[in-house]
This record gives sequence, structure tokens and C-alpha cells, in this order.
Amino acid sequence: MSATATGPRRAVVIGSGFGGLAAAMRLVAAGLDVTVLERLPEPGGRASQWTDQGYTWDLGPSLVTMPWVFDELFALLDRDFRREVDLVPLEPFYRIDWPHDGTRLDFFGDVPRMQEELRRLSPHDAEAYPAFLEASRLIHENAVLAAGRRAFENPLPFARLLPTMLKLDAARNLSRFCAKFFEEEHIFQSMSFHSLYIGGDPYRVPAVYAALAYLQVADGVWYTMGGMYAIVRAMVRAIEGAGGTVRCSADVDEIVVRGGRAIGVRLADGEIVPAEVVVSDADPVRTRTRLLKGAPDAPPWRFRPPRNGMSCFLLYLGTDRQWDELLHHTLIVGPNYRRFIDDVTNRRVLPQDLSLYLHVPSRTDPSMAPPGGDSLAVLLPVPNLASRDDWGQIGDAWRDKVLDYLEHDAGLEGLRASIRVEHRMTPQDFETRYDADEGTAFSTEPVLTRSAYFRQPNRDRTVEGLYHVGAGAHPGAGVPGVLLGAEVAAGLVRRDLGVPA
Repeated sequence: MSATATGPRRAVVIGSGFGGLAAAMRLVAAGLDVTVLERLPEPGGRASQWTDQGYTWDLGPSLVTMPWVFDELFALLDRDFRREVDLVPLEPFYRIDWPHDGTRLDFFGDVPRMQEELRRLSPHDAEAYPAFLEASRLIHENAVLAAGRRAFENPLPFARLLPTMLKLDAARNLSRFCAKFFEEEHIFQSMSFHSLYIGGDPYRVPAVYAALAYLQVADGVWYTMGGMYAIVRAMVRAIEGAGGTVRCSADVDEIVVRGGRAIGVRLADGEIVPAEVVVSDADPVRTRTRLLKGAPDAPPWRFRPPRNGMSCFLLYLGTDRQWDELLHHTLIVGPNYRRFIDDVTNRRVLPQDLSLYLHVPSRTDPSMAPPGGDSLAVLLPVPNLASRDDWGQIGDAWRDKVLDYLEHDAGLEGLRASIRVEHRMTPQDFETRYDADEGTAFSTEPVLTRSAYFRQPNRDRTVEGLYHVGAGAHPGAGVPGVLLGAEVAAGLVRRDLGVPA
């Protein structure tokens, strides 16, 4: 352990989402005195959880992929992730439903079983599926992992990566990549939608995100009993068990900078928390504009400001009945899928028709709802607040629109009458609850020109001693992404402080 004359070097982590907690675990493991500061009353950030009258909802992430990243993380503190949480596999992973034409597709991890499912719609596409997985595997191993575990401190590493991406056809957009393999429209949509999990438009993000389909097959799709928040609790236990501190209701008002170096943070109540290292898991735009109090922009932001990705309108419903057609994860796709995505992510207008993601954890975990009922989270992608929609005015109307669609188009008859508890979250809530710039649910959109070197770097380019993790920082959103970003940031801290790995 590297220490100053007065004890271990001090690090402050702003925010306790998965990225902030993972960075804290790695820094504690490196021997630093770590304090995590969370503005909300409980840890977790966007991975928080609500409970009400026996119903429980995860507010953010709803599944685990690449669980080995958690295995590695917990092992740093001599803990076994599989003992810390009750991790169970899901099979099928999810169901995709097109109610306007009656098509339904279940997504299985077993490749022959998945080919059988695809063959019902297209024998050609069923035969092409293994080739798609192999192409996605090469992208995952040679581009995603290679880039995700590397710091892009200057343009050169990105330039060196481009020939590999071009060779693997990972630089073209995701939809065109998938179209090389799949002809049938429903199958094409089912293989290209995964980028929406991280706020990415499949018609505009690079094909590097084809890896999201492969890694589910390679590593499985998992659920933690008690919800994803069980992982947050386990991470907090690990940090505190190793001597770190997690403080909630601690709203950071400013990153204190002296002589171009971060020396700690000032809380909203005026308290100064000194540190040699500051790691921000906060929104990168708000970190720069609010926490750094007008510090200069770092390249390449001064040339191309980050563009925020989409937001979400969410209903959290506690029902007194269940519907057999819903699996643990169910996607309901509307008739004009491409127009829907373009409206939400590119044109930034409210969609004309709906596509929804439903998370029903009580299918796997009875503790999430009272007997015979469901804890149902309904997610509708919507534009962020750049659209200037007033959700205080339109929220009730969109609630009714979503419920009408589920009852009358998606076949969930009697849904309204079954609701016993109801909560919601709008883009305005993402801004006020999480201090998300423009109320984005996924931070900077993951297009090629805002990735790798062009994304918020893990080491700040203008303030020494400041590091960034989370959805807006390299490599990007999604639980595996923010965990890899924490690995990169912690590695930079160790290197800068001279702390051995």
C-alpha cells in the first residue's frame, strides 16, 4: 500500500452508481482511503430501488451480462460475487412481441434452440445466425474488450484501433451490419435492438454494438434475487468491509481545484472533503458545468460538444394479477419501429406509435410482489428535455396512452383495474433526481464520433487528479461498460500515484 506520511492517500468518489462503487472497490483494494458521496438518501444512483406495499422495482438496470466482470471486481477484495448475491440464469432471455401482426419471438442462449425459433420465420436467417454470432464474437473480443479496457488519452490509440474495426466491419452502422445476415424484418429488428439498452439508435450507432447480442449468448443473461439492488448492497458491504466509507444525502456542490489540480470537494452544506484523487460518477456535462464551476472544456468537446442520448418515461406498476404472455423481460414492438426510433433519438419528438420494454422480475423472484401479483416496470423511450416537452403537463396523458396500448393492442386486458400501486419517472425526474443533463437516461449518445477518444476520458484532460466513470465516460453506458470504465480509471489513478497493481 502506498501512503503519505499521515496515512493512506485519500480519494473521493462522487456518486454511487455501479461505476462509482466499482471505482471505489478498486481504489480501496489499492490501499487508498476512499469516501463515496451520494446525493440521494440511499446508494445506487440509477440502480436504486423502490418498494411500496409489498411491491419492489429496480429503477434502472434490470439484468446482468458479462458476470465475470463482477467476479473479477469482488475478487480484488477477497470476496466471491456468487456468494455475495444469488445469481440465477434466465432462459429464454426475453420475449419480443409484435402485436400488430401477431409475431412473437423468444430469444434463447442455446444456439440450436434459437435457430429453431428463427426457422419459424425464416430458414435463411436461421442458417445465418451462427455466422452473425461469430462476426459479433470477433468484434467483442478484438474491438469492444480491447477498447473498453484501454484509456484513450490521445487520438493515437483510437487511430490504431480503426483498422481492426474496419477489418471486422464494426465501423459501419449496426443496422447495415445486421442486414448482411438477416432478411426477415422481425429477425432483423430482434438482432439489432440491443443498442437501445444503452440509449443507442441501431440505425446510427456503429456495428461494434453487435457485440451486445453475442455476449448474451456467450455469458448468459442473469438476474439477482432481490433485484439488481442486491448487487449495490453487496458492493457497499465490500467497500465498507475493506475500510471505505459510503455517505448518503451528501450533495457535492463543487470540485475544489487549486493550481489546476483537484484537492477535494465542497458539499452543499459547506463541508470540505479533502482528497488527492476525485472520481466523478456524475453526469459528465454537469460535472464540467456545475461541479467545476466553469472550468475550460477539454478537447474534443471544444470542437464537438457531447450530444445527450434519449430519455425514458417509466411506469412502475404493482398489480394484483399476472399475464401469461409476459416473461421476465418482454419487448413489445410497434408497427413503425424505424420511425419510432428516429423520432426519439434523432428528431427528438414524441413518437407517433409505441414500442415498450417490460420488466417483470416477479416472474423469477416471488419476493418482488405479493402472491398472485406482479411488480411491472414499463419503459417507453422518449426524447430528452431538448425536445422542450413539459412532462408536468403531458405525463398523465402519456400514462393513459401507454396503458391503453398495453390493454387494447398488447393484450394485457384488465391491466388498469389490476393496478394497486403506481409510480412513474419522466425525463424531468431524471434531471432532478440524478442531475442528468437534459434529463437523459443514458448520458452521451454512443455514436462513433462520441466514442473512445471522443467520449469523456477516464482521466480529465484539464484538471489534474480528476477522473471520470459512469455512463457518460469511456467506454460508455450499460453495466459492463461502466464496470470496465471503473477498471480503466482506477488503473490510471494507480499509475499516477505510483501505487502498484
